[in-house]
Amino acid sequence: MPQPAHAVPASDPRTGVLPAPLLALGAIALWGTLAALGVALAHVPPFLLTGLALCVGGLLALPLSGFRLGQWRVPLPTLALGVGGLFGFHFLLFLALRLAPPVQANLINYLWPLFMVLLSPLLLPGLHLRTVHVLAALLGFAGAALVILGNPAHDGTAQAAGWHWGYLLALLSALVWASYSLLTRRVPHFPTAAIGGFALLSGLLSLLCHALLEPAVSLSGRDLLLIGALGLGPMGAAFFLWDMALKRGDTRHIGILSYLTPLASTAVLVLVGGRAFTWNIALAALLIVGAALLGTRGD
Repeated sequence: MPQPAHAVPASDPRTGVLPAPLLALGAIALWGTLAALGVALAHVPPFLLTGLALCVGGLLALPLSGFRLGQWRVPLPTLALGVGGLFGFHFLLFLALRLAPPVQANLINYLWPLFMVLLSPLLLPGLHLRTVHVLAALLGFAGAALVILGNPAHDGTAQAAGWHWGYLLALLSALVWASYSLLTRRVPHFPTAAIGGFALLSGLLSLLCHALLEPAVSLSGRDLLLIGALGLGPMGAAFFLWDMALKRGDTRHIGILSYLTPLASTAVLVLVGGRAFTWNIALAALLIVGAALLGTRGD
């Protein structure tokens, strides 16, 4: 993966005192709980869930910015990129998790590290696609195909057709996150606290869509606690830790660490949901992670 053009020195106080790998691992640990929390809240309408969690996550930026909202001020194209990336990724992912088997959809979603490599020549100047990247793409899509075709319920029924849509949404969410991550390297530098503005506006947009398109629902105390955990962790603190890691460290090294995410997330889903960790899921995980690692060999 390329080094961001707007990276700041490691001594920059905006990135804190922790080494970049630890910041990245903190984000990855939080993202490992995202799918499991999304499945636990699958009965909550997706626009409502996305909106509430992103609003909670956005408010974390207030203490980070010293309650100075001026740090949220960014150019309009940067704001549009941030809102589209955060809103689009999470909405598509939550829809995928409720339409498709969660473990499989989650693995397909974590093709995004590979997509970052493959899309780099298209979105960032001076980079070229090499043979090793093509091989990595074939390996990664083989893993995704194994996830889908190895599902024992893949039998052509109406329910299975719904799963097809879930797999497609999981793939689109991966493309959205990869594109967002790359395009943030083309915009002028912005403070990490500005991500709070991205999240808050994305959350308000999602809540507006909920009011217009979804039925009103009542949330239990348990729902509110889980939504709070979702917003504070994988849809809040993880964004800030990830941004600080990218600003402080070498994105190629941080990118390699991100390949731990699908394994962590799948393991949490299996443990929390009591789902069977079948051979095809295990092999698909190895193929997808291996593809992403192979994809960096040509950088």
